[in-house]
Amino acid sequence: MPVAGIKAGSSVRRRRAKGVGQPQPIEDELREQNERFSAAVENMSHGLCMFDADERMIICNRNYISIFRLDAEVVRPGIRFFDILQHSMDIGIASQSAEQLYAIRKPYIDQAKPSTYEETLADGRIVNISHRPLASGGWVSIYEDITEQRRAEQELKEQHRRFDAALANMSQGLLMYDADGKLIVRNERFLELYHVRPADFPLGMSHHDAFKRLLELGIYTKLDPDSEISQIEACLRAGKTHVTHRHLADGRTLLVARRPMSGGGWVATFDDVTERRRVEERMTHLAHHDTLTNLPNRSMLRERLDQALSETTNGSLAIFSLDLDHFKAVNDSWGHPAGDWLLKCVAERLQRCLRNETDVVSRFGGDEFVIIQFNLKSPGDAEKLAKRIVEIIGKPFRDKRHDMRVGISLGIALFPNDGKDADTLLKNADMALYRAKSEGRNLYRFFEPAMDAMVRARRALEIDLRAALSRREFELDFQPIMNIASGEIAGAEALMRWRSPVRGLVRPDDFIPAAEETGLIVPLGEWALRKACTTAAGWAPWRIAVNVSAVQIKSGTFARSVISALAFSGVPANRLELEITETVLMDESDLVLKTLRQLRDLGVRIALDDFGTGYSSLGYLRRFPVDKIKIDRSFISDIDSRDTAAIVRTIIGLGAQLGITVTAEGVETEAQFEFLKKEGCVEAQGYLIGVPSNASDINRLLRSSATIRQSG
Repeated sequence: MPVAGIKAGSSVRRRRAKGVGQPQPIEDELREQNERFSAAVENMSHGLCMFDADERMIICNRNYISIFRLDAEVVRPGIRFFDILQHSMDIGIASQSAEQLYAIRKPYIDQAKPSTYEETLADGRIVNISHRPLASGGWVSIYEDITEQRRAEQELKEQHRRFDAALANMSQGLLMYDADGKLIVRNERFLELYHVRPADFPLGMSHHDAFKRLLELGIYTKLDPDSEISQIEACLRAGKTHVTHRHLADGRTLLVARRPMSGGGWVATFDDVTERRRVEERMTHLAHHDTLTNLPNRSMLRERLDQALSETTNGSLAIFSLDLDHFKAVNDSWGHPAGDWLLKCVAERLQRCLRNETDVVSRFGGDEFVIIQFNLKSPGDAEKLAKRIVEIIGKPFRDKRHDMRVGISLGIALFPNDGKDADTLLKNADMALYRAKSEGRNLYRFFEPAMDAMVRARRALEIDLRAALSRREFELDFQPIMNIASGEIAGAEALMRWRSPVRGLVRPDDFIPAAEETGLIVPLGEWALRKACTTAAGWAPWRIAVNVSAVQIKSGTFARSVISALAFSGVPANRLELEITETVLMDESDLVLKTLRQLRDLGVRIALDDFGTGYSSLGYLRRFPVDKIKIDRSFISDIDSRDTAAIVRTIIGLGAQLGITVTAEGVETEAQFEFLKKEGCVEAQGYLIGVPSNASDINRLLRSSATIRQSG
């Protein structure tokens, strides 16, 4: 709507009436002023309306008409203010009656002084009205639609509320710095973590001063704030996150992460990881060390050997493969606790035999040890160590009740003459050990190329293995698994047995490695899987667990074998558990992971066996979701140890948090069972629960369990 024309009786007309001969330039100037005024009013971003002393409208602009959705034909110069209010109510834009609106506005008009107020329209919009009185009477009002502004303010207020709530409820401490390195946000958790007061870290404090304050309070020690800040800010300027562990004077460890913000400045978060670090360090130590003797385990020695071979240029080293003589007699005569005590004593003596700190002694398992001797000047150095070991280990071991005597046999392979890689050196040292044992024990022998007796024995074993499968010399035993909480049998694990007419009962540890190396494990495993499923067909609802080799899974036909066994037996997929070891997941090939995921998608459960004995069990849980973890029997047998109990407790808690069933293997005593029950372990397996037995016996056990369940 164009700005209204000048009203009758205005000063312009009065000037014309005074004289006919008024100069034309004055009239032109007035017209130009009117045009400029009109243009200015029309181009205002706000609405404008002017009223005279009689409350009649003098002028208004288009924005005023638009804001209130008014009819330009109705709202024209001369209309009364009350009539405009009535018109706004008639068209439904006013949220109140004309009388009510007028009663609200009237005090502002009568006061004849500037005022500002807001009005909410019927459609929810909010209009800010600025009221200014005119010297000649009347007033001018400026109207601004502030709906979006109020909405934005409300959203900002809500964001602030959420931000404050998030800060107050964060488990981490938080500091936020602006682009100038000044502290602009600080939460309560930060103060709690560092045991400081708000006054110690006021807003506006510089990053440098914050560092100095932590040093002054004795919270940080041995830190150069200038150097630290230089490194941190260089990293942040590069757009990278800076993460570090801060070790506090009170012994705690905080994880501090600083992340740059897009608009400049950065956010620092502080997390108390003291307990997590302790558990991780303990888990890492256990992953690389034997739990009984605390010696480096197989994986750690292999890492050390691979590293040494990659770094060795002209130096020589020796690999000793050691095995105790008559150790089985100690276990049989005085029991496993005495055997464990003896192994600890042997480990201590072996360490004392070493020439220097660079040499490494490792326990490979059972009564097998391996030593790496570095920087050999001649084979004579290895021979001296071997003689010293035979002499010292041959001395009696005395505890409070027993006087034990064992010998030790050693096989020695030298680098580089006897092999240039770890596998060859270890294999040749084992062959030399076999020769020492075969020649009377308590001896040492160096590897010789002619030592092929072990190879011939292995070949004979392979031949017998191939024949055994076709002759049906293999059978399965089954060991029950119990649900600890209910005390009911949850299923059973199938265990392979080889009853050779020539060799007698052959231990799985003796023939499974040969079967894996030759590939015979594939047809043998396929037979075991089908046999186990067929036996368990009538077990519902109990599960059947079957051990699976990495070689089977990598064969390319494993998934098909599993599906075929399930179809042939009629066992539902969710009642089959495949137990794999870490060696399966270590491969990380697409075929292995794809096969496991395919079977898991079908409903087959995947269990990680011997959990905690490898060097990256936790990493496997992150990379591949399993349904069950089985705590290795070595932890359960040592559960009286406070450290081992803490690890078992941690594994059980980890399983609970991840929704993974935890089964403890090797449960042999009531004390072990009660500990596991108290800590919330889901399942138990071991001689206390039931010894491995044939299919008929396990069927009777399951039927009796079902009868008890029904009668209960």
